[in-house]
Amino acid sequence: MSRSAGDAAEGQALYFLQQQGLTLLQRNYFCRHGEIDLIMQDGATLVFIEVRQRAHHQAAANSIDEYKQQRLQNTAAYYLAGDSNPPTCRFDALLIDKNGQIQWLQNAFDATY
Repeated sequence: MSRSAGDAAEGQALYFLQQQGLTLLQRNYFCRHGEIDLIMQDGATLVFIEVRQRAHHQAAANSIDEYKQQRLQNTAAYYLAGDSNPPTCRFDALLIDKNGQIQWLQNAFDATY
């Protein structure tokens, strides 16, 4: 997917999640471990969100493999490293199919950091 298509998918995801009551903290967080598309607040919970756009939701979900999950966890741990009292966190996936339909997977995988 091109960078502009990825940006558009992230924009669509951001709008959707804000409509669900989440608050944006950071978009496209980069560090030496990787990138997190969106970091948002959902009540007292800090949410790390991976946005995936594919032809089908299942293909999008399958693209978040064990390697990608580990990179996301390492990046999140780096993000939280300076916080002596880190909040409750979860990892969500927002899947967008070719028709623009959204599937939001809350707690898409367990954090082990």
